Amino acid sequence: MEKIWLDAYPEGVPAEVPEPEHRSLRDMIERSFSKYPDNPAFTNMGTTLSYRQLDELSMKFAAYLQRKLGLTRGERVAVMLPNILQYPVALCGIFRAGLVAVNVNPLYTARELEHQLKDSGARAILILENFGHVLEEVMADTDVEHVITTSTGDLLAKPKGWVVNLVLRYVKRAVPSFRIPGAVRFRKAIADGEDQTLEFVGLGYADIAFLQYTGGTTGVSKGAMLSHRNMVYNVDQSIAWQSNVYEGVDRIIAITALPLYHIFSLQNNCLTMMALGGENVLITNPRDFPAFVKELHKHAFNFFTAVNTLYAALLNTPGFKDVDFSHLKVCIGGGMAVQPAVAKQWLEVTGCEIAQGYGLTETSPSAVCNTVGSTFTGTVGLPLPSTEVMIAGEDGNPLAIGEVGEICIKGPQVMEGYWQRPAETAEVMLPGGWLRTGDIGRMDEQGYIFIEDRKKDMILVSGFNVYPNEIENVIVEMDGILEAAAIGMPDEKSGEAVKVFAVRTDDSITEQDVLDFCRENLTNYKRPREVEFRDDLPKTNVGKILRRALRDE
Repeated sequence: MEKIWLDAYPEGVPAEVPEPEHRSLRDMIERSFSKYPDNPAFTNMGTTLSYRQLDELSMKFAAYLQRKLGLTRGERVAVMLPNILQYPVALCGIFRAGLVAVNVNPLYTARELEHQLKDSGARAILILENFGHVLEEVMADTDVEHVITTSTGDLLAKPKGWVVNLVLRYVKRAVPSFRIPGAVRFRKAIADGEDQTLEFVGLGYADIAFLQYTGGTTGVSKGAMLSHRNMVYNVDQSIAWQSNVYEGVDRIIAITALPLYHIFSLQNNCLTMMALGGENVLITNPRDFPAFVKELHKHAFNFFTAVNTLYAALLNTPGFKDVDFSHLKVCIGGGMAVQPAVAKQWLEVTGCEIAQGYGLTETSPSAVCNTVGSTFTGTVGLPLPSTEVMIAGEDGNPLAIGEVGEICIKGPQVMEGYWQRPAETAEVMLPGGWLRTGDIGRMDEQGYIFIEDRKKDMILVSGFNVYPNEIENVIVEMDGILEAAAIGMPDEKSGEAVKVFAVRTDDSITEQDVLDFCRENLTNYKRPREVEFRDDLPKTNVGKILRRALRDE
């Protein structure tokens, strides 16, 4: 198909990225270790790791995983951490040992954690000790044999008591510390790996780098298999898209407030900045906005990624307007639609346009983005180099320019499929390698993509995908609830919030009872804000609940 968007590319951005120099993320990061040894790599709470230190620590951790734990090529290691220095050390170590990383949201409930560990078959997990009690609830029913625990201050130069308090504020379910019998401390794992010789594992394009979990219409979270090919290509695509924007910048500094376990921050911040020899300033608790702004005052940052809610919250935080934005070159907005009013105010305060982009976990994630510095118009942008976008009809065939249909994406960043789910993979893949995104949109004459609606019933809460079936499946487990339907409702702060309609057989059940049950079984962003009881729910003639009818009321 004709790539009409190429004419809108700015000077210096290629139509195609060449085949990557590196065949794996392991090769990519090791190049950075040798090329930028003295550059700061990651900074968190006053402590900085250079690329040389990251090289040394991750090599020891890799040796521990491989030689002490006996993990072999392709086995999965779960990482359940917020944005702290242990995350990049662990990630690099996992790749250097030839293993697969399984990112886990540290705010998960026991129910959610159990599913992900069982589905991935992870044999080892690195977890912040404050969440160890959640793991203990489910560990016996998983394949996990090895637990490595860490505290927030483990790699800090001068750990202080307030660090623990920071984590406790991060989530109410956290505890000061929790010892799992048989668990090994992260510091000891590093020490135990010091006298071990890491055996080289040949990794290539086809090897899986991540099982990155994403929601499913069946109500079950699925692991998108993101290969080393997917990830190194997507890193190169992102670098090519930013072209020469960093010319004259001695050292790139990225503010990394979005969680690294989320694909947006993982690729755009963690991996891409490492490829460039840049520094990631890790924000452990971005919801503490006064502390966040205080941290911003300390850095001459060039790169900033956020979702709309984070941009809006910072704009309303005292002291933010006094931050030095003179070095800021690139601001990326993704995960959810950036509101025009927020984009306008951000430009007025910082002098930097938000480049809105679009992608999915299944596309590693970057697929479409506005050019850096372009005026915000509401579009999600143009297909990245080496990426094709097609607007397709119900039959999977392309529609004409301007017509509304399903957005389909083709490119080297499209996942290898869903882990151990061939049927679900077949549902989203068209012949020729096209991924059906489930999002409805159109393409204009220049190739710009506009999102119009979602084909799926997915709810988008602050950039996180929430699938109704998962919420409904939890609620109907309550005694006295016959059936339930979850929909998204507009929310000024989070874009959308979850509302549940339920039919009860026990009239004594209250809205608060349902909310409390969800609090025990669902992560915060998945929990309903509102519950409405009905005598019955609208259904098709075969008995399927019509969520759209509830949304349209």
